[in-house]
Amino acid sequence: MVNFTPPPAQHQPNPLQKYFRQPKVYINLPSKGKYYPVGSIDMPVTGELPVFPMTAKDELTIKTPDALLNGQATVDVIKSCMPNIKDPWKMPSIDLDTILIAIRIATYGENLEITTKTPNTGEEKDYQIDLRKILNKLTTVDYEDIIVYDNFTVVLRPLTYEEFTKSSLKTFEEQRIFRLVNDDKISDEEKLSKFAESFDRLTNLTIDTMTKCVSKIIVDDIEVTNTAHIQEFIQNSEKTYYKKILEHLESQKEKFKIEPLKVITTEEEQSKGAPKEFSIPITFDQSNFFV
Repeated sequence: MVNFTPPPAQHQPNPLQKYFRQPKVYINLPSKGKYYPVGSIDMPVTGELPVFPMTAKDELTIKTPDALLNGQATVDVIKSCMPNIKDPWKMPSIDLDTILIAIRIATYGENLEITTKTPNTGEEKDYQIDLRKILNKLTTVDYEDIIVYDNFTVVLRPLTYEEFTKSSLKTFEEQRIFRLVNDDKISDEEKLSKFAESFDRLTNLTIDTMTKCVSKIIVDDIEVTNTAHIQEFIQNSEKTYYKKILEHLESQKEKFKIEPLKVITTEEEQSKGAPKEFSIPITFDQSNFFV
């Protein structure tokens, strides 16, 4: 007689597996999968990526202040809810809002309620935002990555989420130093010195960030992809080249900007001093977006 020993529980099929979470939403990315390094995304043939709702662990992760500030919480939640994105740090920043909205819809539904105070009266009121409309708008915008100026062709790319986060943290630190300049305990001479240092660092940060967005410059049948050479060119060329690239990057940023919610007030609210209409900025701050 042969004795049969059942396999350990951890190796047995889980009878609850069919009840695990399933994709609730499928989305196209604004980048269309372009700009992702090899191995950082598994793009389906259809171009539509599945989006899973958040788990309880994801909700706790997204509410951790330190992890939110350095971007790690966002990366962890994207990995959990969009497994096709293998390395969210390398994700083009133009995909970020679309992905966060899709995860929010998959977890909590299509409507987002925001509370704001009516101008002049201060009365609080709730408004519903249809996230599907915002999502549809973002997924149909195209990122234009080529500028032709004089005999130069400049090929651009969006910042990765990692680059975007590091740049934001550096800017935050420098702006914090700016605020310290208003400290009455610091002498005027020291204030001027700190201000000059911070201004210089912010200027260099702006140039460095823009340089990262330039992947190639083509001129006189020569292709330049060396980052150091590109940065040196931007620092030493006429300001018109810098201005042209900066204006184009700003125009692309504007295309992916979330339009504010326009509110028309009632006659009763207007009789109390409220304007006929006003706008509510829509910002996707993870600390209050995923609640």
